[in-house]
Amino acid sequence: MDNNHYNRKLKPFARAHRNDSTKAEIRLWCELLRNKKMLGYPFLRQRPIEHYIVDFFSKDLKLIIEVDGLTHDWDGQFEKDKARELVLTRLGFHILRFNDDEVMQDIENVNRTIQNYIEEWEKEHPGKR
Repeated sequence: MDNNHYNRKLKPFARAHRNDSTKAEIRLWCELLRNKKMLGYPFLRQRPIEHYIVDFFSKDLKLIIEVDGLTHDWDGQFEKDKARELVLTRLGFHILRFNDDEVMQDIENVNRTIQNYIEEWEKEHPGKR
């Protein structure tokens, strides 16, 4: 069975992240991703994958959604994000990245971007739903 590179050892850290979510993460979860709101696809929050904890993950779509806060502007963080992205894409995942401002000030565009990704994925994977 494919466990999508789930890392059980990071489970306590993932739980801590869920309990300490940013406002943008909470908004994205509550308004767009929770309870299969996104075109009927289930998403998980703070999922341990390989050596990372991703913000949101859809097993069906192999889609990771990241919400970047202020810490992503710190020195060296861009390089760390790129290295992380490279590892995750090599494992077969696709990543959509939004910043806090996009989620908080333009949730409609975030919604549209995720939906467009899913619609394209469904065209490329007919009958996989």
